[in-house]
Amino acid sequence: MKRNFKAVIKQDEGWWIGWVEEIPGVNSQGKTRAELMKNLRSALREALEFNSQEARAAAHDDFEEAMILV
Repeated sequence: MKRNFKAVIKQDEGWWIGWVEEIPGVNSQGKTRAELMKNLRSALREALEFNSQEARAAAHDDFEEAMILV
């Protein structure tokens, strides 16, 4: 399932830097805007996978999944 996230990006001293608004700590940089976006996608995927593994480990084996719509 594809999901959309919003990034705040800017160019600073020749580098592109960006932050994913919805997920604290997900940020990256790149020499080009395209490289930054690729790096942000990668950082976001890693953070979401890590968060998923951490949540499942905390719940142990007795849990259910529920969708939350906002």
